[in-house]
Amino acid sequence: MATITAKDSSRAAAKHAGRRRPRGKGVNRRPNWVAGTMSVVWLVIVVVPIYWIVITSFKSQSNYYAENPLVPPAEPTMANYQLVIESDFIRYFFNSVVVTIGAVVPAVTVSFMAAYAIVRSSRGRFLRSTNSLFLMGLAIPTQATIIPVYLIIIKLSLYDSLLALILPSIAFAIPLSVLVLSNFIRDVPKELFESMRLDGASEWGTLWHLALPLTRPAVVTVTIYNALTIWNGFLLPLILTQSPEQRTLPLALWSFQGQYSINVPAVLASVVLTAVPILVLYVVGRRQLLAGLTAGFGK
Repeated sequence: MATITAKDSSRAAAKHAGRRRPRGKGVNRRPNWVAGTMSVVWLVIVVVPIYWIVITSFKSQSNYYAENPLVPPAEPTMANYQLVIESDFIRYFFNSVVVTIGAVVPAVTVSFMAAYAIVRSSRGRFLRSTNSLFLMGLAIPTQATIIPVYLIIIKLSLYDSLLALILPSIAFAIPLSVLVLSNFIRDVPKELFESMRLDGASEWGTLWHLALPLTRPAVVTVTIYNALTIWNGFLLPLILTQSPEQRTLPLALWSFQGQYSINVPAVLASVVLTAVPILVLYVVGRRQLLAGLTAGFGK
């Protein structure tokens, strides 16, 4: 009798579970129309301007006013890109590359060594005050320091030179870089550092052979962020340079827009050429960048 009762109860439980499964599946498969609609709207807001810039850069000036702005050109032309390149675009591009590389490499190198010293050094009180000094740099906007920076550059006789753009860019990039890198180095297990010391490794060897490989996503993230910030910088080139030979791409794009304000396709062609290096940099470091941005969510 007990056996029959057990079988009946198991059958009843199976029927009850079978009745509840479709209900659970229905809940999981229910579409979120609000989120889907907002995602489509956001995608349209982002993609449509980019699509319009790209197709317009291949239109002639006469066809731009005669055709639908969102319709691809019937006869694409490269004349706009040729006009931009002939307007000293190569020189402005070279200036931007020099300023970006000349500022990012020293800034990331100094920031990485400073972050390692803050995390691993035994002089806690001194380095805590140094870390606080770096954090204070995040609270001071660039616009508030532009006049003192201008006066310092004048005193150093560096005005209207690429070095006048590189040195302040290094200073402005260090505080945030130190903050990000120190947090990543702090997450490295202390046992690894102790094992390196037991093996006879020096501080420099531990820095370059242990801390750097384990924090590579953070280093790449900081490098890409600083490169984008310096590449798109407009205020420092505007204040600290004067001659056209020292212009970077953002400042050249602004002057080019003023010179060819009626020729909209040529202006948009210069925008496309300016954005291409940024896209290439993102594609090259995309995996490391995403790993660095999402590293904290997996802990």
